[in-house]
Amino acid sequence: MPGLPIDHAGLETLPFEECLGLLGSVPLGRIAFLSDGEVVVLPVNYALDGQTIVFRTAPGSKLSAAADEGLVSFEADYYDPWTRSGWSVLVTGRATVVYEEAETQRLGRLGLEPWISTVQRPYWISIRPTAVTGRRTPPTPAPA
Repeated sequence: MPGLPIDHAGLETLPFEECLGLLGSVPLGRIAFLSDGEVVVLPVNYALDGQTIVFRTAPGSKLSAAADEGLVSFEADYYDPWTRSGWSVLVTGRATVVYEEAETQRLGRLGLEPWISTVQRPYWISIRPTAVTGRRTPPTPAPA
């Protein structure tokens, strides 16, 4: 999209609505949070519920971070090696556990199923964005 602002590294800075559209175009992202004084980054498959990121989890560190309504970061991205182009969207917000039965049933209709089914993931986590930023590299010819 011509006319987008360019950051100091030469990347296009993306507007909010475009960031949301890109987030909705890929099924896998990474959530980052603090656990026992360490930064933890874990992959999750997710869905967008309006502007909110939602995913399912089992008991463990992601659930603990959400139960504490911890500050988290979430990132999704895409890269095309043929055009050497890609994008990255970073979301910051508070993770919360969704406890209301009606809400978990509504989220269940989004069709989000865990990729790995060996462990049940009965808990829904939501991340309501407080900040959303995105960058994109414009396509360039692949090396010969």
